[in-house]
Amino acid sequence: MAPARTNADRTLLRPGAAGILVALASSAVFGLSGSFAKSLLETGWSSTGAVAVRMLGAALVLAVPAAVALHGRWSQVRENWRTIVLFGFVGVAGCQFFYFNAVERLSVGVALLLEFLAPVLMVLWIWLATRRRPGVRTILGTVAAVAGLVLVLDLAGSTRIDPVGVLWGLAAAVCLASYFFVTAKQNDSLPPLVLATGGMLVGGATMAALGLTGILPLAFSTADVDLGGWQTAWWVPLTGLVLLSTVLAYVTGIIAARSLGSRVASFVSLTEVLFAVLWAWLLLSELPRPIQLVGGCLIIAGVVLVRSDDPAGLPGEAASDVEPYA
Repeated sequence: MAPARTNADRTLLRPGAAGILVALASSAVFGLSGSFAKSLLETGWSSTGAVAVRMLGAALVLAVPAAVALHGRWSQVRENWRTIVLFGFVGVAGCQFFYFNAVERLSVGVALLLEFLAPVLMVLWIWLATRRRPGVRTILGTVAAVAGLVLVLDLAGSTRIDPVGVLWGLAAAVCLASYFFVTAKQNDSLPPLVLATGGMLVGGATMAALGLTGILPLAFSTADVDLGGWQTAWWVPLTGLVLLSTVLAYVTGIIAARSLGSRVASFVSLTEVLFAVLWAWLLLSELPRPIQLVGGCLIIAGVVLVRSDDPAGLPGEAASDVEPYA
């Protein structure tokens, strides 16, 4: 059970403008991953190969800074190995694996919508675990955010629904919710940089194992890629995928979750869909439709409603208090 927090701790952890900005920055660089990855996939890379290199490359980049952050106190890793493995296996590899399986059976839009139901699942889980009804603004914000996602993903076109695919997508949502629960849990002995590094190593190794054993296809390519109408070497988007969309994105995401609490951080993360659409417009010439822009406004409105809700309605740190992964 987590130790009681002092008033000073609660003041430091209270969601503020700085935490929101860090969370938005995390969503912005996370949103770049789709454009970087698509440019690689179009030249012959498999999703498994791209994810494995992405995660293992990020772990390699973060290894030295993480070692410095530990200050030689390797016992911290031993004491928190369960959290690291859970974060890497579920929050990193699990999200990717289940999402890819959902995409095989559903349209990308439907699969992404299912995965980003995570904040809704979190609200329901905390409600059941604490038996405290969410505040009115949290409920309204949840509805607005989900409606915004539907519009941003533009699901008006013809889509096919496969029950097995829906289960894969919901599994991805559960993993994403777990990611926010784990990263929001306050842990003074384990620096965010160390958690991110360990998670990347576990997640990357898991994806590599899935590819090497034939469970998922594993393929790479050194052909030039088309990025924003510019022909460039394959390592350019791969570098962006590793440094920006993984190293910077995960580290800032963990910092934001610890600052804002899992509930608020998860709702701010919904802006990743809007950022992904905007980046695809700039880098892949995929022009967003007006309905998608309206959806983006609804997502932002939902985030504002959840952010402004009375903490007594549904604690921002409730996920940490419940501690489902202690």
